[in-house]
Amino acid sequence: MDNLKVTVFQGYLFWENIDKNLQNITLRLSGIREKTDLIILPEMFNTGFSMNVDALAEPMNGKTMQWMTGVAKKYECVVTGSLIISESGKFYNRLIWMRPDGTYEHYDKRHLFAMGKEDHTYTAGTKRLIVELNGWKICPVICYDLRFPVWLRNVDAAYDILLVVANWPEKRALHWRTLIPARAIENQCYVIAVNRVGHDGNEVYHSGDSNCIDPNGKVIYYKRDEEDLYTFSINADELAFVRRAMPFLRDADDFTIQQ
Repeated sequence: MDNLKVTVFQGYLFWENIDKNLQNITLRLSGIREKTDLIILPEMFNTGFSMNVDALAEPMNGKTMQWMTGVAKKYECVVTGSLIISESGKFYNRLIWMRPDGTYEHYDKRHLFAMGKEDHTYTAGTKRLIVELNGWKICPVICYDLRFPVWLRNVDAAYDILLVVANWPEKRALHWRTLIPARAIENQCYVIAVNRVGHDGNEVYHSGDSNCIDPNGKVIYYKRDEEDLYTFSINADELAFVRRAMPFLRDADDFTIQQ
């Protein structure tokens, strides 16, 4: 397993404006100057965290999916982030894992944010997703999922990277900054967490605080308050060393989540 090159975009999101967000992200991604394996965008990267599904939801063959296909092909890498999807009469906060050949996987947000009435609008997912990229096993989740360690528990070292895309507000940023290293240490994995910045249409401020934490809790990347496009590498040898030197996962409790 080789080191993995990751590009994160901590972006300002234009409220409920799909075209403007896609144009802005396209422009920002043009700043990539080196080959990358993975581009990570925030939760609902094309709209902001909105309940306005009647105006904003797209089908699985819609404009944003086509845009993601084009980006993955152009940069010859995987691109991921979540958007509002309409399917079979239901709405989903759905993360897309788009490969450069146009094939994809998806994950529907399991834990819907009841304080924001997300559970009144969207249908919760029931299945965790594990994808593979260049030998790395990656578990992508969405925002509020970060608070639920049972759902994220790395049973039998099922994944090497926990990937979190979010619209996490600044007023709860302390929780965000605390939970991310906790998940990395307890699951002996890298955690890459990508948030947005700026005010949304409800005047809620997001400070970003996007970061990457290694299995020992060390900060690999961190950025606050500003839009940022940044590429870094995560080290396969470090992951292997931590799991070999401190094999905590083998002593973890075995359990099954009832759907």
